Amino acid sequence: MLAGCGAAVVAISRTQADVDSLRAETDCQTILADICDANEARRVAEEAGAIELLVNNAGIARIQPFLETTVEAFDETIAVNLRAALVISQVVTRGMIARGSGGAIVNVSSQASQAALKDHASYGASKAGLDHLTRIMALELGAHNIRVNVVNPTVILTPTGDPVKGGPMLARIPLGRFGKPIHVADAVAFLLSDQASMIHGVTLLVDGGYQVG
Repeated sequence: MLAGCGAAVVAISRTQADVDSLRAETDCQTILADICDANEARRVAEEAGAIELLVNNAGIARIQPFLETTVEAFDETIAVNLRAALVISQVVTRGMIARGSGGAIVNVSSQASQAALKDHASYGASKAGLDHLTRIMALELGAHNIRVNVVNPTVILTPTGDPVKGGPMLARIPLGRFGKPIHVADAVAFLLSDQASMIHGVTLLVDGGYQVG
């Protein structure tokens, strides 16, 4: 989506197959790294160069009941879903400020940041933290003409997803369907664009009305 809008994309992944697939689909620069490691997150942000638009969309989900949630799963989830966004955004925004050019950031959260979902203790906590980190970033970075927003999707049907398992959740979505990757991409592209130049610090649900119920 962003490449199609004319952006020169730098994509980061820890999976070689994903990097290869992305290169086959579109013209972009790719960096292989595991941003669960804070030093790796900082390195790739620096390697990416002068970034004008940033999307923090790396995420993992360790689905465990609350009483069985392990420290290891919790720490890994926070590291990827929350800390990496902090570290990468710090590097990128320092560059934006030094250049005096402003910029825009979109963090990809989840409906699980606002609605309690069974077995999502680590994931929900990480995404709730990302929502609030977004608000603080918006508060502090607005003076530098850096806009920061967050999108909160419902279940998104990726090629490897299983729609059958999401039956109970689907029943709570007034539109009666799960999302597709394009729905998130559309929201992200809009928030990064000049058409959203006065939208700042917003939490944008992409959930088919899940929160209405």
